[in-house]
Amino acid sequence: MTQQPLNAAALRGAVDLSGLAKRPASGGGASGGAPAGGQDPATGGPQDGLVVEIDAQGFSSLVTASTRYPVVITLWATSQPASRTPVDELARVVRKQEGRVQLGIVDIDQAPEIAQAFQQLGQAAQLPPGTPMTTVAFLQGQPMPLPPIPSEEAAEQLIGELLKVAVSNGVAGRVPGDHSADAPEGDDADEQDEDELSPLHQQAYDAIEQGDYAAAITAYEQALAADKDDEDARLGLGQVRLLQRTEGADLQQARAAAAADPSDVEAAKTVADLDVLGGHVEDAFTRLIDVVKATAGDERNAAREHLISLFDIVGSTDPRVKKARTALMSALY
Repeated sequence: MTQQPLNAAALRGAVDLSGLAKRPASGGGASGGAPAGGQDPATGGPQDGLVVEIDAQGFSSLVTASTRYPVVITLWATSQPASRTPVDELARVVRKQEGRVQLGIVDIDQAPEIAQAFQQLGQAAQLPPGTPMTTVAFLQGQPMPLPPIPSEEAAEQLIGELLKVAVSNGVAGRVPGDHSADAPEGDDADEQDEDELSPLHQQAYDAIEQGDYAAAITAYEQALAADKDDEDARLGLGQVRLLQRTEGADLQQARAAAAADPSDVEAAKTVADLDVLGGHVEDAFTRLIDVVKATAGDERNAAREHLISLFDIVGSTDPRVKKARTALMSALY
């Protein structure tokens, strides 16, 4: 099968994340996606956050972190030991980037719910012998399926292209911590300090990892109160509010309600939220624009405001947002 080129246009809804939005807290540790502590799966040494073994709870945390820096999540299976080799090769490449990208590793024998979510990629949930691992990059919370990575050299090329796409989309932060071979001095040290998470951002990340969305929202709101231009806090706040709104929502029920009454704003908002969470951004935008066209007064304004809030979550530079803004203007006038 011919693989699509790696570029910003490839950021499409390929993975349904709604089922992974919230899981009971796993008690921390590497399996929960903790950034430090324990053993690094790539080297056997201390874990520093560049390469982390994750479960469903850690998955949600890493997707949120992709608003700051690129995140790659890859699957393997304990029951298929050969599937671990390309994972370790990818881990070595990620570590060479010194914090510009983070790798989450999922053992699908231990976290089958993640394998089920990745089934939408058109690949099997299990990994039979000789089958390339399933790997997905995330930028600004949006999934980008990656082609099979047959060698460490191919992994280096792919990660290099991913970093170019990330920079072009304004995602150029670094994984918290000192990941360079030698600690920098002078101006380099100052630049690295700027990449460290602030205490409030760290509080938000920790709360997300524990599934405490209310605490994460409070931390991001405090960060914005301290600095109204904190773009990371604004994006993070929007994404966590989205997770909180959709907690426990039933997509099938919401779709049925929206289909029964196309002017039902609340049903349309719920479906749109779930679509964005699942990566179906254009579907979400189109749905709300159709509601704007079909309603008037307070209902129309509610649909419009909700759509604008989703624009903020996806990001103002995203071409889908630009296209939807134009369509919204046409619908209003």
